[in-house]
Amino acid sequence: MKWDQLSDDWCPVARATSIVGDRWTLLIVRDCFLGVSKFDDLQKNLGITRHVLAQRLKKLVAAGVLEKKEYQTRPVRYDYVLTERGRQLGPVLEALRVWGREYLSIRRQAGIGDTIPE
Repeated sequence: MKWDQLSDDWCPVARATSIVGDRWTLLIVRDCFLGVSKFDDLQKNLGITRHVLAQRLKKLVAAGVLEKKEYQTRPVRYDYVLTERGRQLGPVLEALRVWGREYLSIRRQAGIGDTIPE
């Protein structure tokens, strides 16, 4: 099955993955939960290309996860804010955070005065 066909799959996980299943989209949603809402700030925080960010934001708006709210008219600029549908992804992000902390921890290199946990 092709990636763009997941939105029509019988499985709700596959359909959800068609919206938030790439490596950038959940990070965009995460940043929106953290209060980042402007295009330039999202781009800077994530290190994502402007083109890819624009594509993902357009997709999230079309899916009803984010909505655009104009905050400036000349030039026109938008905040990207979570909708109720987007806020419902909160528990998903929290579950991923807990799982990542539990199973994918990063060990820091020891500096002066640091100890490495065993």
